[in-house]
Formats: sequence, structure tokens, C-alpha cells
Amino acid sequence: MVHIYFNPWLTKYKKPFGAVRVGKHVNFSLFVDSPNVKEVQFVIRLENGPHGKEYYRMNDEGDGNYTFRYKLGEEAGLYFYYFRIKEETNEGSYRMFYGSQNGLGGEGRYYGDENEVIPYSLTCYRSAEVPPDWYREAIFYQIFPDRFASHLQKDKESGGRVLHPKENIFIYGKTTDLPYYVKDGNGEIARWDFYGGTLQGIIDKIPYLKEELGVNALYLNPIFEARSNHRYDTSDYFNIDPMLGDERTFKKLISALHENDMHLILDGVFSHVGKNSKYFNYDGFYGDDVGAYQTPNSPYFEWFKFGQYPSEYKSWWGIDDLPEIDKDNRKFQEYIYGDVDSVLAKWNQFNIDGWRLDVADELPDTFIQGIRKNLDTYPEKILIGEVWEDASRKIAYDKRRQYILGGGLNACMNYPFRDIILGILQGNKTPGDAAIELTQLRENYPYDVFFNNFNNIGTHDTERILTMMGNHKGKVNLALGLMFMLPGVPCIYYGDEAGLAGGKDPDNRRFYPWGHVDKELFKVFKRWISIRQTDKFLQNGEFVPFYSAHIFGVLRYTSKGYSIYLVNPTDRKQIIETDELNFTRVCPLSYEKMKEILDGIEIPPFEGYFLSENIKIENFE
Repeated sequence: MVHIYFNPWLTKYKKPFGAVRVGKHVNFSLFVDSPNVKEVQFVIRLENGPHGKEYYRMNDEGDGNYTFRYKLGEEAGLYFYYFRIKEETNEGSYRMFYGSQNGLGGEGRYYGDENEVIPYSLTCYRSAEVPPDWYREAIFYQIFPDRFASHLQKDKESGGRVLHPKENIFIYGKTTDLPYYVKDGNGEIARWDFYGGTLQGIIDKIPYLKEELGVNALYLNPIFEARSNHRYDTSDYFNIDPMLGDERTFKKLISALHENDMHLILDGVFSHVGKNSKYFNYDGFYGDDVGAYQTPNSPYFEWFKFGQYPSEYKSWWGIDDLPEIDKDNRKFQEYIYGDVDSVLAKWNQFNIDGWRLDVADELPDTFIQGIRKNLDTYPEKILIGEVWEDASRKIAYDKRRQYILGGGLNACMNYPFRDIILGILQGNKTPGDAAIELTQLRENYPYDVFFNNFNNIGTHDTERILTMMGNHKGKVNLALGLMFMLPGVPCIYYGDEAGLAGGKDPDNRRFYPWGHVDKELFKVFKRWISIRQTDKFLQNGEFVPFYSAHIFGVLRYTSKGYSIYLVNPTDRKQIIETDELNFTRVCPLSYEKMKEILDGIEIPPFEGYFLSENIKIENFE
């Protein structure tokens, strides 16, 4: 039987590893163990490209090695490739094919029929997404503004309990009360609930965030005027929600953060607005001559798509409370990211440090590129997009998305990493499965985007990590360690470090438990933050995942040294044996070195082991 082998995760077979920039060369090498091979072809096509499949004869280098050097075109996108082998024996002529297993990288498989071949894929990108200098050294802290900290100010309408309360809302009697939706008979929100968190409250807690915890960057959920507590139903993009504060307080917050060498990014919600916003104005709050619902003469009328006016209109995921905006509308584009008098133009002048784009899949690539063009005039700002899947392979509304191929997003929220981390610790993924999936993502993403990605183990859209781990603090420690060890920028969801639990929304949005912090968990978070701040290998180092039957490991390294983290996700003690470890890519440390530092290490159930060393790495790519 003919033996054929190719593995794009090993530079012996494909160089360079991973995504490649437009116009660059890629070297491919295929091994075929047969004396009867007459020809080996390299087959490749650019998705939706003008030429279809291209066939190239590979060079016979002898000893079964066949090579080809391919130059990528000038158009970014996905290339798909496989190999065609022609063999002639006394019994006749045969064609065999070698492609991917189930669309993944790594070792491939034989195919007898060319129509059945699943090809390998290669990401081709336009330009590198080099981040601002501060970004990869950042440790973010996500704050849901209503639920973090309040600063009571005397207000004649509220008696000092909350700042500028809205009409017809529910205010909790105590911050220890659990969140609860007040709904009507139709299951709709009848009264939005508030605790009264403010921007001044965040300012008051900067010493806690910087000195006690150690984070150096904040990501705020929406702060603009809205009806709800989550504020993803924007009422006015140009106003701070009065319950949070005003522009003076916002400027004070930015100044205080920057004085403490901290940064801040805002949440941009540009796919939809609130039904009762000034743009749509369903309830007439802004007047009977304002808003698309009230009059077709509204300057915002063409932002929306109506069926039978005004009662039928397109909304985000069918939620009536969130009328969807036509992002291709030129006037809306200018309103959001035009050079002057736009939403971005206003808030960028406050010296914020970037934006997180809500539901980036709902925003056309051209819209994201328009935002990016605006931000490129501010080189110290970062643009992050909410994406829940592998952003390099994402198809939304029947279109392959190109938002990480250059000139779009600098980074994505890294939910795939979260899924892998949870999978390991919940027993849904083997260590080997996790290592393969991580390597696949490293191969698919452009280098800079992969290391820019915004890592999390929980957000306002997920259950709390403590709850996901069944209140097992040891597992929370492992989850946190993996988030901090893996490439990308870590982000902590407010209150996780304090031991907040919580299931699905609204339970995951409890108020921060000031005065009742879980000291054991707090120490765990503080330890990993300290490691991340001081270990340069974790900020900029390459990575290789490795595994055995019961152990998962992460190796981060530069030419100057390495850091290793071993995780035992089982309920039994594990003893490390180097001979049992498998690497998805070439390990930069020698076998002898790995044996010296790892053999015999004992890791108790649901614990990890961390080590770091400054040495010269010889096998550095």
C-alpha cells in the first residue's frame, strides 16, 4: 500500500506555518512512498476566485519527497488545496488523492475519488494587525456599569438612592438582592430593574482595580442613553445615560484612568437601536414629530426597513424592542463614523482607547472597515469585535466574513478559547481534542489577530465561571490559568474574582459584593494577574499545546526562554512522564530538556503546575 504523508502544522511540510500574507510564497512538501509514482500534482483554488482550480506538477526531489513553491495572489481570502498522485503499475494507471481529515489541519487522509476530497485551507490576509504598544500588556476588567459600584449623590427625585432615575423602573432595595425581570402577561419586560451603579462609582474603585487586584484596562458595557439596564437598546448615541453620570464625570474617569496608566474601551452598539430611542421613537417620548415610527419625514426614517408602515418593521433577531438599522445606509454610516459630527468623532475626542463592536457578524465588512478607517487616525486605539466562532472561517448571511483579513478588526472576543477551556474542565473534551482545536485556530488566524484576541472565561452573555465549574474553586483556578497562559489578551468579568456566582441572564449580572469578597478566589485571581504582568513569555511568546491521556499543557516561548503550564482536569493524581506527551507542532525544547524539567512531577486532582525559565531557545521559529 502506498504511504502518503502531509502535515501543515510541521514546517517540514508547509512553510511558513499558518496564515500567509497576500503576494507571499508558501513552500509545500509531500511524502509519497512508492516506486510507481509517475506524477504528483498540487491542486489549489481561491474561494470565489476567478480561476477555479489550479493544477501544478510538484518537483520530484528523490526519496519520495515532492515539493512545490506557490505564490499567493493579491486578493485576501481562503485558499483550498489538496494533492493528486498518479501511480502506474503492471495492473494499470491509478489516481489517488490526499486531503484533510474532516476539514481540519494536521495529518491528512487518502481519498479514492477527487469529488470526495475535503481540502486543506489556508488563510490569506492583506495586512498585519499590529496593536497599540499598550494593548498586549493589558489585563482587562469588564464592567456592567449598573452593577459594579455606585456613588450616592443627593438627587431630589431619588433622595440619593440612585442618580437621575428613569420613569417606571424598579430599584432594588439592597445591592445584595438577586436580579429579577419584572415581566407582563406577554412575557415582555414591564419594568427595567436598576441597582444604581455610576461612572463616579468606577472612579472611586480605581485604587481597588489597580492596586488591590492589578488590572490595567477596562471594558465597559454600553454607557449611552437607553431605557434598559444593559443599554444595548441605545436611545441617543451622543449622550451619557444620566443614571450613570454626565460628560464631565466621563472625562474625569478617562483622566483618572490614564493618570494611573490604565486604559478604557467602550461598547459600540451599531446594529440596532431601542424601540423607544429618538431614532425610532415608538412611544412618542421624544415628540410626535421625531423618529421613524412617528413620521416618514424623520431624518432617521431611511435607517429602518418597514413592511406595513409603521407597525411592521425589521428588528434584531425578531425582538420588537430592537429595531434593526440598515448598515448600508450612507447617512447612518456618516452618523456613526464620519470624519466630523459623528458618534466616533465625538467620543474619540475624549481620549478613549478603543471600541468593542457588539454583534460584529451583523455589521457588513464595509461598515467595520469604515469604523477602522476612522480609528486609524488614532494609532493608540484598538478595535475588537464580538464573534462567537472561529472568525477566520465565519459565514454570516451567506457571506464569508473578511473582518480579520486586514483593515477591519484588530481582534475578536475569543469565545472559541472559552469553549475549549470549559470543555477540558467539564470533561467534554479530551486533552488531545483541546490541543488539536487550539492548533487549528492558531493555523487559521493571521498571526497578529491571534495574539490580539480578547480572551474570556465569562461575560455578561454567559453563565458565571464559578457556576459553570459547579462552584469548584480548583477548577476556576485552572480555567483562569489557561486563559492567562494562552495567547491573547485576558479579560476578567467583574465580580468573578469576588466569588460571584450566577446562571443565565439576569442572574449573571448581580451587583458586586463589596464587603463580602471570597478571599480565597481573590488570591487566585491576583496571583495569575501578577504572573501575567511579569512574565513576558505570556505577553508575546509563541505557543505549542501538548497533551497526554490525562494531562493538558501549554508551552509559551520566545528565543529567550519559556513558560509551561500543566493542567490535571481529572479527579486522580497524575505523574508526568515525558514519553507519554504529544505535541501538535515541533517542541522548541529538546527531549532531554523536557525530560529534565517535567519527568516525575506530581499534580494533584484538579490542580495545575506552572514553571518558567530564562534560557536560550535553539529551535526557535
